Amino acid sequence: MALLELELSLDRFSGKKEDFVGFTHKVADDIGAELLFILPASGLVDDCATIAAVRHGQAEDKTPIILFICLAQDGTTLRVEQPSERTAGLRSFAESFVGVLERM
Repeated sequence: MALLELELSLDRFSGKKEDFVGFTHKVADDIGAELLFILPASGLVDDCATIAAVRHGQAEDKTPIILFICLAQDGTTLRVEQPSERTAGLRSFAESFVGVLERM
């Protein structure tokens, strides 16, 4: 359900690369998720220039999940990716990042 909710929210993207950061902040807030960080994709995901890691589901007594919002290489298209074997390290980093934030 979190994946579908996030995917539907991405339809509002302007298609401008420079709007990615502000847009991902707003989308995360709108769906009750937390934007954890944004970084260059560095080849972790095919056809992806930038990745935004979000954590969704901590409300409603659900186990939080990590999802990635990917900005395509063309800078105009967004999609949601679930963690995979290829992005397992990034998911672990995101979970560790959350752990650090929770201890502060």
